[in-house]
Amino acid sequence: SRSMLASASDDPNGVSRLQRAKYILNRLIDKLDNDKVGLIVFAGEAYTQLPITTDFLSARMYLDEISTDMVPTQGTAIGTAINMSINSFSTDEDINKAIIVITDGENHEGDAMEMAQYAKSLGIEVDVIGVGSLKGAPIPIDSRRGEFLHDASGAPVTTYLNEAMAKEIAKAGNGTY
Repeated sequence: SRSMLASASDDPNGVSRLQRAKYILNRLIDKLDNDKVGLIVFAGEAYTQLPITTDFLSARMYLDEISTDMVPTQGTAIGTAINMSINSFSTDEDINKAIIVITDGENHEGDAMEMAQYAKSLGIEVDVIGVGSLKGAPIPIDSRRGEFLHDASGAPVTTYLNEAMAKEIAKAGNGTY
């Protein structure tokens, strides 16, 4: 969602949450060996960006292309993304399966905990990596011109890392925050 354009740190002009998420995923891909990876992007809806594959080069290329414009409906449908991830796995019982959700935790749809618990019941771990600032950051519209999103009353919109919710999702999915 557009909140991923906000700074990942307390500096409003710092690296965006989306750029930080891409950096984290690139580092994760560096550590994969005999594994598979897939990418699902989400905001108010979720879409498969890359089906599960062993092709890490393609994964990096698809990762580079991710932008907040890819999902037209704003919001944060973490539950929908988890459900889509569950459905993308093979039914092979002998392999470890994990979903890594990178989010600022601003969930607006409300079924993230239920989907994480469902994943857990299927033997799929749900880990969560929170990106963003606990102090909050404005959402840029045009960072070159220093323009930020304002609400209907003209007040700047501030987005916060909802660490408590991110931790709850990880706990529900038998994962790590």
